[in-house]
Amino acid sequence: MQPYNCSGLSASGIEFWRGDRRVLADVSLEVGASECLHLLGPNGSGKTTLLRVITGLLSPEQGQVAWGGRNTRSDCDGWRADISYLGHSDGLKPELTARENLVFETSLRRRLQDGEVDAALEQVGLAAARDLPSGILSAGQRRRLAMARVMLAAVPLWMLDEPYTNLDAGGSTLVAGVIGRHLDAGGAAIIAAHQALAIPGHTPRRLELA
Repeated sequence: MQPYNCSGLSASGIEFWRGDRRVLADVSLEVGASECLHLLGPNGSGKTTLLRVITGLLSPEQGQVAWGGRNTRSDCDGWRADISYLGHSDGLKPELTARENLVFETSLRRRLQDGEVDAALEQVGLAAARDLPSGILSAGQRRRLAMARVMLAAVPLWMLDEPYTNLDAGGSTLVAGVIGRHLDAGGAAIIAAHQALAIPGHTPRRLELA
């Protein structure tokens, strides 16, 4: 994994309403190179909403998000080129094989080098399933395949919404290792997860939403 030039993310005074309900109230955060921020909170506390606001998929009523000190809304294309987002949906095409999914999605962002896709499948424990349609993979295998897609984006900031969903102990260990290597390379991650994060060599900071 190539070292990243991670500019540093900050969000300040984020407020978001859904109808007459305030979901986020004056939320601020920072995350820099080799750092992981763990978003915690009960269901409905706004973890997914906060991730979507940061990515630009939702617009807050108040507050701003900055990347490298610049408001992300001043260069939306440049901002989105530096992030990889994994939501609740794995976002895979069921008729394509595991390998084809990764080639298709990654090629939309950048030119792939020989062997990159196979190496990513190996890292998430799916080398033997590379030629199977993703639609017949187990839920845990699809989640690991989605993480391989995040990894292949080769961007400095990962935003992951419940990345350990449907994973057994072995799958969770594999994904934690992938995240750890990303941080080792100078990348950053914001992870919404109910469970504690055990990332090799790193202790995530915590932000708990009420």
